[in-house]
Amino acid sequence: MSPDTRRDERDSLEPGVVITPKVSEPWTVEKVLATIYPEAPTEGSSSPLPFFHILERLKTGKREGWRRFSINRGESISDHMYRMSLMTLLCPPSLAPKLDLNKCMKMCLIHDMAESIVGDITPVDGVPKPEKSRREAETMDYISKNLLGKVYGGLAGQEIRAIWQEYEDSKTLDSLFVHDIDKMELLLQMVEYEKRADKCLDLGEFAYVATKVALPETQEWAKEILKERDEFWGGKSHIHGEAGVNGGVKEATTQDQNAYYSK
Repeated sequence: MSPDTRRDERDSLEPGVVITPKVSEPWTVEKVLATIYPEAPTEGSSSPLPFFHILERLKTGKREGWRRFSINRGESISDHMYRMSLMTLLCPPSLAPKLDLNKCMKMCLIHDMAESIVGDITPVDGVPKPEKSRREAETMDYISKNLLGKVYGGLAGQEIRAIWQEYEDSKTLDSLFVHDIDKMELLLQMVEYEKRADKCLDLGEFAYVATKVALPETQEWAKEILKERDEFWGGKSHIHGEAGVNGGVKEATTQDQNAYYSK
């Protein structure tokens, strides 16, 4: 590419938009870093600034599931994580004493951090779950070691990596709660977009995640938001993703969702 061509592309860019590039297989962190304009964050620094810079991609990166429904200016990845973190403050009293809510809030803010490099991979993107997990784990290694390994003794990087892994392993009560919050935030956004579109946009396939909410307390939240949705739609026909194919979801989509949310 000539310098003039590169300059033309730079001048045509919208500074507020960062699109995660498609790179050749096998996917690697290095291939994505090579696409970052004008340059990737400095590695091996004792300063936290390179880490701060990579976090900006969470602000500019969109949650991709909504794009299939032409919501192109929807929530960012960090929008999603921010509301999740605040939702932990309203943990039901019957559940709160059993949890480390300080860690849960951190987990909400960390759980999708790998999407700063990987992008938001959705159930219908055709990326097998083991491959998605590999990409995200390698990205978290890059963040915790290459960007944070020499920052204040590397302790913050180690904590971030450990909390992310706890979320991925989904074995502790804290991680199960945050997984439920993740799904609840999606359900809330689904209903909010539908209401704003005044019944002209049916996002019901996303209601599937209500069937994957694990804890009794958060199951009650899921029931409440689905009831709110049904009351909004009233007698007008709409998709019930919580019922799968029987609720009007395409069989292929249901299969993709089952694979994506499998343990």
